[in-house]
Amino acid sequence: MMVSLAERLHEVEQRLRSAERAAGRVSGCVKLLAVSKTKSAEAMILAYRAGQRHFGESYLQEALVKQRQLAHFNITWHFIGPIQSNKTRSIVNHFSWVHSVDRLKIARRLDEQRSPDSAPLNICLQINVSGEMSKSGVPIDELPEFAAAVSELPRLRLRGIMAIPAQTTGFDNQRAAFRALRMAMEQLPYKTLDTLSMGMSNDLEAAVAEGATIVRIGTAIFGSRR
Repeated sequence: MMVSLAERLHEVEQRLRSAERAAGRVSGCVKLLAVSKTKSAEAMILAYRAGQRHFGESYLQEALVKQRQLAHFNITWHFIGPIQSNKTRSIVNHFSWVHSVDRLKIARRLDEQRSPDSAPLNICLQINVSGEMSKSGVPIDELPEFAAAVSELPRLRLRGIMAIPAQTTGFDNQRAAFRALRMAMEQLPYKTLDTLSMGMSNDLEAAVAEGATIVRIGTAIFGSRR
C-alpha cells in the first residue's frame, strides 16, 4: 500500500518528537523545514494541508514560480541553496530566511538590497564543518571573524549557523560533526543567535541530540528527487 505524503510528514514529525524526548529537550522546540526543491507546488499544497508551513528552496527561478502559484498560502520561505551574486536582489525580496550565507560579499549585497521598510532578513552562516572541497561554507575556524563582520550589517539578523556535514553512518559519528557546530556557535557573543540549522532525513536524531533548532527534511517527506 502506498504511503501518502501526509502520512510521511506525520512519520517525520513523530521521529522529531521522539528525538526531542530522547535528548531531554522540550517537545516542539525543533522546527521542521520541508525541503521542497524540485518538488511541485501540488506536493507542497499537500504538505501545507497536513500542517506544514516552513519550506526550503535551493533553486531561485523554480522557487519564484512556486511562490507565485502559492501566493495565497501562509508559507514562510527559506532559501537554503548556493547564492550567486546576481541573484541576491531576488533572494532578499522573496525569502524570510537565508541559510546559506558563506561569503561576506554575499552578506553585504543582501544587506544593501534589503528594503529599509522590511524587517531584517533572518540569516544563518554556512559552515563547512567537514572540510570537504565540494561543499560550500566557511571553515569553522574562520567563523568568529566572519560572524563579527556580518553582525554589523543593519538589515540582516544573524540567527545562527547552518551546515551539511559529510555523510557518515553511526549515531556517535553523526553527533561528532553536529557537536562541533554547536560548540562553535556557543563561542559567539551575539544575542540574536538562536538557530542551529542542521540535520536531514538520515541524521535528524543525531542533530537534535546536539541542539538543532531547525532540521531540513526533503526525501523523508516528499520521496526521492525526480
